[in-house]
This record gives sequence, C-alpha cells and structure tokens, in this order.
Amino acid sequence: MIDVIVVGAGPTGLMLAAELRLHGVRTLVLDKDPEPTKVVRALGLHVRSIEILDQRGVLDRFLALGTRYPISGFAAMDRPAPPDLDSSHPYILGIPQPVTDRLLAERAVELGAELRRGCELTGLSCDDEGVTAELADGTRLRARYLVGCDGGRSTVRKLVGIGFPGEPSRVEILLGEMEIGVPPETVTEVVTEVRKTEKRFGVGPVGDGVYKVVVPAEGVAEDRSAPPALEEFQRQLKAVAGTDFGVHSPRWLSRFGDATRLAEHYRDGRVLLAGDAAHIHPPTGGQGLNLGVQDAVNLGWKLAAAVNGWAPDGLLDTYETERRPVADDVCNNALAQMELLSTEPGPQAVRRLLAELMDFDVVNRHLVEKTTAIGIRYDFGPGPDLLGRRMRDVRLADGRRLYELMHTGRGVLLDRTGELSATGWADRVDHVVDAGAELDVPAALLRPDGHVAWVGDDQQELLDRLPVWFGAPVG
Repeated sequence: MIDVIVVGAGPTGLMLAAELRLHGVRTLVLDKDPEPTKVVRALGLHVRSIEILDQRGVLDRFLALGTRYPISGFAAMDRPAPPDLDSSHPYILGIPQPVTDRLLAERAVELGAELRRGCELTGLSCDDEGVTAELADGTRLRARYLVGCDGGRSTVRKLVGIGFPGEPSRVEILLGEMEIGVPPETVTEVVTEVRKTEKRFGVGPVGDGVYKVVVPAEGVAEDRSAPPALEEFQRQLKAVAGTDFGVHSPRWLSRFGDATRLAEHYRDGRVLLAGDAAHIHPPTGGQGLNLGVQDAVNLGWKLAAAVNGWAPDGLLDTYETERRPVADDVCNNALAQMELLSTEPGPQAVRRLLAELMDFDVVNRHLVEKTTAIGIRYDFGPGPDLLGRRMRDVRLADGRRLYELMHTGRGVLLDRTGELSATGWADRVDHVVDAGAELDVPAALLRPDGHVAWVGDDQQELLDRLPVWFGAPVG
C-alpha cells in the first residue's frame, strides 16, 4: 500500500510530495498530462514562499534562475513596500511557473517521491483503512490517504462530492505568449499610454523575440476550458490599444476570469484538497501559486504525522481550520484588487481613495503583509502576539541561521533560558540552547511549518503544549 497519493503535479502537489518525503512517507504523484505544461500561469514567488524555500534548503536553486523585484503595490498602485519589512527576503522573485514546477519536481524526486505522468484519475472509493484510486487505463491503486492538488476543475473534489460555492466570472482576461510585428519602441509607447487607464493590459518581452500579451476579453466565454484563438487577441488588442502589434506565432494562449470559489471542506475522511482544488480566485496580486505552496507546507507534516502514527487527536483537522480562512481572505482581497483595476467610475473613485490611505504606513504595511502572506496569524488561543505567526529567520548564538535548522522539516525549540527540556520529543523536535539575542522572547516552540506554537519560559507550560502539536512523548 502507498502511504499517500497526490493527484496533480503542479506546485502544490510537488511541494506536498517533497514535504511528505522529508518524513519518510511513501508518496506517489499522479498527473493526467503526459508532459509538464508550458503555460505560464504564475510569474513569481512572494516573501513567505521564498522563506519556505529557504527553510527547506532549496532557495539557491530558485534564486539562480529568477530575478528579484521590489514588492509591488496593492492593485498595481505605485507604492513602495515598507523599508523595514520583517523578513530577510523583502522582494518578489520573478520566475515563470514552468521553471518553479521543474525545480519542485526535481526536489520531490530527489527525496524519493515517485512521479507518474499521463495517469488520469477517473474514480475513487474510501473505507476505514484507506483509499482506492482508479485510473483511466483501468489500474487500481491503494493508499492510506489521497490529496487532490489537481486544480480548480479538480476531479478529486468532484468524485468525493465536496461543494465548491462561490461567484462565477463576470470579466475575463486573455493571456498568451507570441511574437509581434512592430518595433519594441512602438510597444513601449503604446503600452505606456494605454496603462494610464487600463491596468489589465500589458505587452512585454519574455525573451527570444517573444512577448507576453495581456488584454481584456470582450466578454466571458461559455466554454472557459477552451483556449482563445489568436484572432480574439488581435481583435481585442485593436479595441483596447488601437493596434494588434502584428501579433503572430503564439507559443500558448489562455484566459482567466475573476471567479472566486472556496471548497466547503478541505477534508473528507482520508481524502484532502489543497491548492486550486480547494480555492480559486482572480490572479491579481499573484497569490495563487503561493497560497497552494503554503497549503502544502501546512498539510505535509500533519499528514506525515498521521501516517507515521504519532499525530495527536485533531491535528489533521487543523489543516482546514488554519488554511481555509487564509484562502477566504485571499479570495476577498484578490477580488477587491480586480475591482480596483476596473476603468468604471465607481471603482476608480475607490482606487483614488485607497491610494490616499496607502500613504499611511500602517495601511500600506497591512496590505503588503496580506499579499505576501507574512502577516498570517493562526489562532492558537490567547498569548503573545508572536503566537501563531511564522518566525522570521533569526541569527543564532553560534552564527547559524534559524532557517538552516529547518531543512529536515522537524519542529524546533529555541531556548534562551538554558533551563527547558523537550527530551521526550527528541525524535520530532530539535532543541537549540542559547538561541541568541535576536530571539526577543525567552523561548519559542516552532512547528515544522515555521509557525510559533508556544512562547514562554515555564517548563510545565512547554510540557502542556508539546503534545498538542507533536503527540505523546517517547520514553
């Protein structure tokens, strides 16, 4: 029996597979497409995702192939991020999604995950012991758990009957990569003029003479799964910009809308959902890929704990209680940003008002922390403000960085008192004595996803909290 079947070899599924393999979980990733997609659905990584890659020791691979950019303003407003953002990585890493997919796939396979492409899931059934997955070729696979990371039209979600309520698309944007037939200076001149009023428009080079084209569609297509034709791009470019730039020879063509939907549940017994299978929203703010990767890191260690037999009661259910509100918030702010990009008088009036408010540091900081996901605080009950938040990368007394200690995906007890003990959990929690002056609390217990599960200096309080997240002590 396989421990976990992950359906979908996108960023969420591949990150989840890597997280599970850190804990020795036998993991099989299935994807219905025979080859990785070349469609660039996402263009970069936000601060929290960059931190996660640093925590797992693979950030250098992404930095080598990406480009660092300043953090952009909310709804494409020209406001710089606060200069003292609480992170060692206060930037956006520009990197096309196919590159991110490839690097995450390499990581998952290095750690021992099995990846099978061209395998379409057509049926599944569950019992008390596990899940049976049926593939299009008649193959039947047995696993203890199955996770649907198979996108907004998730087969897994439909097969288990989890509702996906929300709002349908009211507007649609065409997106593609193609060659153009006019000089670059003409493109720059036209784009500069059009974007003064139409923020949903753009034409920019991606290399090798190819340009990325973004332009509002005339309406919402009846069959949104079908890619648009080049003629539709030509027609809309003329309508919006007055020229079609002589576009030709497309690499790929796609469309996206402003639909927002959120799964009613993230778990049905031994079947779970993550990434776009659990939530869809407009791409404004570039939060979708990042949200899925962060879902995977929240779920991975909890699911591994269930497989390995030490998960405390209710641990796996905290995946939904923690991540679903985050997705709800992303759906809300992404839709709000989409509205603020409208050329209609009402949204434009709200945009001007919000631009004034963003001159206040507290407003600008709140919006930046929201879109970059470093402002997330899970509800762990009453306690210091740090409780439930992710820990920034502090320098330890011996010169090492905190994130260097997190490569194995274990919990960490940072201890400045030198008087605490987590002996019974030594197989799950690393104890760092003399944590260093950058840690501004006596001690902090970190979960494998980097969120702070306890803050204090009392040994009994620590002993009360350790079993909540790390199960019963050994020995």
